[in-house]
Parts: sequence; C-alpha cells; structure tokens
Amino acid sequence: MAKAIGIVLALVVVTLVYLYPDNAYLWVKALHVIAVISWMAGMLYLPRLFIYHCAAVKGSVQSETFKVMERRLLKAIINPAMMVTWAAGLWLAWRTVAYMDGWFHVKFLAVLILSGIHGYFSKAVRMFAEDRNAKPARFWRMMNEVPTVLMIIIVIMVIIKPF
Repeated sequence: MAKAIGIVLALVVVTLVYLYPDNAYLWVKALHVIAVISWMAGMLYLPRLFIYHCAAVKGSVQSETFKVMERRLLKAIINPAMMVTWAAGLWLAWRTVAYMDGWFHVKFLAVLILSGIHGYFSKAVRMFAEDRNAKPARFWRMMNEVPTVLMIIIVIMVIIKPF
C-alpha cells in the first residue's frame, strides 16, 4: 500500500512539474520533504523493532511477527523513501547550485552516513530474518540514536546554513 501511495505521489508531482514548470522547484522540494519525513520515520522505528525482537524467543510467533514487520517497513517505506529523497535532493542541489556551499558538503556527508546506516539496518533485517542476530538490545538502543543525531545535523545545515 505504501509503495502504491509513493508511486501515485511521484506521478502527481511529475504531472504538476510538467503542467506548471514555473513551480517545479516547489513541487520537487515538497516531494523531497515528504520523502525525508518518511525515511526518517522508518529509520527511527526500525531499530526500535530490533530492540523488541531481541527479547523474542527465536522461532516464536512474536519473533516471526517482528520479521514480517521489519521486512515490510524496510521494503515498503524506508527503501522507496530513501530513493525519492536522493533523487529529489540531487535535483534540488543541482537546480539551486547548493553543491557549491560549505553547509551542503556537511549535509551531504551526513546523508551519506545515514545511507550507510540504512544499509547496515538492511543487513540487520536479513540477520534477524535468518535468526542470526548477534547484537544485544543495548546495542540497538544506541544505534537507535544515530539517525537522530544525523537528522539534527542535516536540519541545522539546511535551515541555519552556518557556512
């Protein structure tokens, strides 16, 4: 369902950009913000699921339910949201020539690190699915904070533009 909503939203934005090219920047920016919010929601929720999954007995109904939740969250929300975030963000950086600014370099580095964390979480989903998670709940509690710190850095760079 989330994937279908994302596709419809992308088609609406593309249509509006085509029909109203003077407002293309604003429509792509809106799409970017929606995608970022969706990506961050998933990135903040997924490690929380890992924490609860650690407490579930392997092979139990609860463990199997967490596997489904983790896979669906990753495949239906987090992955598509990251792709739209990157596509719209790169277009915005090109359109505004923001890639020349110092604040953008810091933001870009933070987004690269966030993408790497996304990849790490994707691997963790596979490990949990195979009942091979070796990390304790405490580790996932700490990892739950990493996307938050990166989000704070990104928002400060975009809003304040300190350099």
